[in-house]
Amino acid sequence: MGEIVFLGTGSAWRTPEHGCQCAICSIMRMRNEERARSSILIQSNCTLLIDCGPDLLNQMKIHNLGRPDAVLITHEHGDHFLGMDDLLAYRRTIPANQWKPIPVYASYETWKSVELRFSYLIGSLIERNIAVPNQPIVDFGDTIIPFSTDHGVTAPGSVGYVIECGASGAGKKIVYTSDFVGLPEEPDFLSNPDILIFQSHWLNEPDENRPSHMSLQRGIDYIRRWAPIEATYLIHISASDIVSGDPNNNILKKPECSNPLISPRTSVPYPTPRCQSEWQSVADTIAQDFALSCKLMVSYDGLRVSL
Repeated sequence: MGEIVFLGTGSAWRTPEHGCQCAICSIMRMRNEERARSSILIQSNCTLLIDCGPDLLNQMKIHNLGRPDAVLITHEHGDHFLGMDDLLAYRRTIPANQWKPIPVYASYETWKSVELRFSYLIGSLIERNIAVPNQPIVDFGDTIIPFSTDHGVTAPGSVGYVIECGASGAGKKIVYTSDFVGLPEEPDFLSNPDILIFQSHWLNEPDENRPSHMSLQRGIDYIRRWAPIEATYLIHISASDIVSGDPNNNILKKPECSNPLISPRTSVPYPTPRCQSEWQSVADTIAQDFALSCKLMVSYDGLRVSL
């Protein structure tokens, strides 16, 4: 048996955001809900950490994480790799002659930024490896396949990852999109995963998508096309959707949305979810209204999914 652990399920700023009084941050604060920067751990034939943001040390403590067999970096934004220093905890607590650097994979373009920040770790703490889109990585018992994603001009070389688990993971296929606004191509191996882990920064697509993220409104077409078998898990959920009647809808993080997702059953826009339970309620309704082939699950920090 294997397992997916959702270490963090939020956006680059965590939610609730510090000092923000918008309706989403306010109700999450009241309910003591938090979403750390997005990261997952996949345990099958090997242990894979996908992204290591600034919350990594706290995530390591909460989940008592051991050393991963490899780290997969999706792109160069700080919320996805700036916790790399915290991997030193694994090296500093064993005899020096027993240490081998942790293999870290990222695209050639992403490594340019990672090396600027963490060149002093290469060769001692981490081992530099290039994730080449569509070329399988077969060194860890499970097959890892990077694929190109479009996350805008500030993240050239961004990739998602497909993990094809071996026998101990019951042969499951996992697709992890990370942050993206689209794909330059859709390889056949993205189709029919057992589990799809899909960015849903917003429920509704904004009029201007400045940060090049994916909304569930646009994501429905991807989910339908890729047809996951078991479930789709939404991740990288922000507090940036407009909430009807919220006096804080005019703040910087709330882009205007003139065409929200409308229910084909009622012809009425879905209510903007403000917390985990509301997100899951809306997701359940959307999955039914759009006749999705799998469960639509809203991930949360600490969620564990058996493989």
